[in-house]
Amino acid sequence: MTRSLSPLLAGLMLLGAAFVQAQAAPAPTPPAAESFRLGRLRLTALRDLQNVVPNDGAVFGVGVGPAAVAQVLAAAGAPTDRIALGVDALLVRGDGRVMLFDTGLGPTVNGQLVASLALAGVKPDQVTDIFITHSHFDHVGGLATGDGALAFPHAVIHMSNREWAFMRGQARAKALVALIGPQVRPFEPGVEVVPGVRAVALYGHTPGHTGYEIASGKARLMDIGDSAHSAIVSLARPDWDISYDQDRAAGRASRRAVLLRMAATHEWVFAPHFPFPGVGHIEAKGQGFVWAPDKL
Repeated sequence: MTRSLSPLLAGLMLLGAAFVQAQAAPAPTPPAAESFRLGRLRLTALRDLQNVVPNDGAVFGVGVGPAAVAQVLAAAGAPTDRIALGVDALLVRGDGRVMLFDTGLGPTVNGQLVASLALAGVKPDQVTDIFITHSHFDHVGGLATGDGALAFPHAVIHMSNREWAFMRGQARAKALVALIGPQVRPFEPGVEVVPGVRAVALYGHTPGHTGYEIASGKARLMDIGDSAHSAIVSLARPDWDISYDQDRAAGRASRRAVLLRMAATHEWVFAPHFPFPGVGHIEAKGQGFVWAPDKL
């Protein structure tokens, strides 16, 4: 007897297939977890997947062409025919909470987040809070298991009001919305969502795209979500369009604004698509910026 897929699992597989078709095929990725301290908090960068986007003008440098992108890559000593991207998440432990910032692609596209969590000594049912930067599949796909159940059954899911409304309006996300709906607690950016975690509106990539500033004492770290994708191209040329941004003008504005702020404050940055572990500092250089990764 053939067993049909549940609507949720079918939807997740469709979203995963759409993600893969929009990129180069993801290479097999081993799990990884890198921990460090932020004041009294313990933070861990978690690998979900590694991805490579071809330099063909379809994603990076829209309107300027692959040759211009290749010049930027070459100046940084990187291959000129492709742009390497991570798909990572951030775990924060302290003050009685186990917090996860984004959830990666999930098992339908062989995401390794749960395995990386295990390396950090955390089980999915121990996660108390999940903070979603935005509802693209590579950030929310891990909210469901391969069987279509809640991946983090005891976690409150925090998402901006605008992003939750946007996600509810996506037909392909209908089943996932129904699954996670009882756990979602929308908020208006600008507030402290839980003690030590403040939401920052970074609209443009999606209508409700949100960053999170994590604080412990005087120590600060900003999760910039998808404000910047490439640690090279997005920083050197922050005013270039990227096709992933739904509102490209707003995306350019929020990208430059957050990069300017991070370069001025010198606080730590977590960027989920920068090379793993995606933790470092933004430094101003000329009309753009450069990435200074930290050794954890």
